[in-house]
Order: sequence, then C-alpha cells, then structure tokens
Amino acid sequence: MTTISQTAGQPLSPSSSGGFLRSVVNGASALLGFLERRAAVKTLNELDDRALRDIGITRSQIEDAVYGQMKAELTRYQ
Repeated sequence: MTTISQTAGQPLSPSSSGGFLRSVVNGASALLGFLERRAAVKTLNELDDRALRDIGITRSQIEDAVYGQMKAELTRYQ
C-alpha cells in the first residue's frame, strides 16, 4: 500500500522561499562584514607602532580591537 503526501507536487509557500532568501541575504551580509573586518586588520597592520599608540592600541591588540573584543582597562597607557 502506498500513500501520497498532501504536500507533494504543491508549489513552495511564500514563507519557505522567503526563509531561503533570508538565509542567502544573511550569508552575504556575514561575508561582507568579514571582508570589511579583514580589510581593517590589514590597514591597521600597515601602521607603525607610534600611529597605533596614538589611537590607543598595540600591534598585538589589532584583531581584538577590530572584532570588538577589547577590554577598556587594557587600552589605557600608564
């Protein structure tokens, strides 16, 4: 005995295709954000130590600063 699903052969509902489109947009947005952060890291790495000190970070803190993982007490020079 075979049974046929009620949804077989029916077109996709708007919500399911919208979910796919939303996933594609979110993925593209994440990729663009990643590329922007990598460009920022590259730009900061091209600065000399004095320029980095002027903006309040050291070379070892570049990635943390770009990715928003800095702790305020670590950025202050004594």
